[in-house]
Amino acid sequence: AAWITGLRREQSGARADVPLLDESDARRAKLNPLADWTWGDVWHYIGQNAVPYNALHDAFFPSIGCEPCTRAISLGEDFRSGRWWWEDENAKECGLHVKSIDSHEEETKA
Repeated sequence: AAWITGLRREQSGARADVPLLDESDARRAKLNPLADWTWGDVWHYIGQNAVPYNALHDAFFPSIGCEPCTRAISLGEDFRSGRWWWEDENAKECGLHVKSIDSHEEETKA
């Protein structure tokens, strides 16, 4: 089994070492095909290939999650500053990508 993500190394310090392929879980591989892409690479690809995207990006939402955890950013703010904006300035991860899927599933069942 495989889990394919859109994680990119430049997104945050917590993602700086994201590998292209993570096989640390014997049950499933985690593929991060965009790991070495930049913000510019993503938007260039979208433009060149007419890829549909969430219109919130046009309203200054560069990082989109669930409704209560996401806000638009202001000019000059870090791209991830609109996520979990009430939390610790350095903690901008929900946990899905920093814990195993099984651990996350156990937390959501509790």
